[in-house]
Amino acid sequence: MLVENIYQTIGNTPLLKLDIEAPNNAKIYAKLEMFNPGGSVKDRLGVNLIENGLKSGKIKNGTTIIEPTAGNTGIGVALAAQQYHLPVKLVVPEKFSQEKQILMKALGAEIIHTPSEDGIVGAIAKAKELAAETDNSYVPLQFENPANPEAYYKTLGPEIIKDLPNQKIDAFVAGSGSGGTFVGVTQALQDKYPDMKAITVEPEGSILNGGKEHSHRTEGIGVEFVPPFFKSITVDSVKTISDDDAFSYVRWLADNEGVFAGSSSGAALAAALQVAENLPENSTIVTIFPDSSERYLSKNIYGDEEK
Repeated sequence: MLVENIYQTIGNTPLLKLDIEAPNNAKIYAKLEMFNPGGSVKDRLGVNLIENGLKSGKIKNGTTIIEPTAGNTGIGVALAAQQYHLPVKLVVPEKFSQEKQILMKALGAEIIHTPSEDGIVGAIAKAKELAAETDNSYVPLQFENPANPEAYYKTLGPEIIKDLPNQKIDAFVAGSGSGGTFVGVTQALQDKYPDMKAITVEPEGSILNGGKEHSHRTEGIGVEFVPPFFKSITVDSVKTISDDDAFSYVRWLADNEGVFAGSSSGAALAAALQVAENLPENSTIVTIFPDSSERYLSKNIYGDEEK
């Protein structure tokens, strides 16, 4: 496949039927988003945030893009901004993986750290503070920008439907960080399959199921506040997955499927298997594997001990 630029390779990622024995003979399909050029599902978001900013006039020539991020959105934004030669400052809590931060810098972004204990809320506050101090700047703010779920409604959802043309989708299972991927894909799939169940996934330490907020090793999902995008859909259930279970399925995917998946993918698979227990025989479940394990090697993703 000949392409004229790297942006043409965003999207149209593989959908893998997992060779796993699931309850009630459910079929589980995983969209492999690590095949995007920036290595994650957030490449789709980065393009949409930048293009929407340009269309709205919020981004002009030389505008500095400032975004709070756990990493993958930062990579996606930096990649998209590079096409328009826009300077990028990314506000990242110190705790997130070094690999993601190295990749952001490789794309030309400046990294501003905030204390780990302040979480993403602290990064959001710092991004807004920097924007107030920086002329001709723009904070896309993935956590409340409607361009976030829109990116997945327009691309990822329709791709899944196209990938399974003769198969009804009974359940969609995906992690939530900003909530954009889960909400956008849910809306697209339920346009075609109104009765489809929508189940989101969080690690222990996230608050969607009413648990107490605390740190967790699973990166990329988990929330400190309910994503505002959730108001536009019905969430049928929330599956809270332990770090141990998430990392166990990360190892299983490498050992059995040859798939190098991040911890949020392991959590998604664990949740999909739980969901299968309550579905009719031979149901179809679709999930998202957001990124690769390769950007978490410094976090000992294939080891047994905590880092």
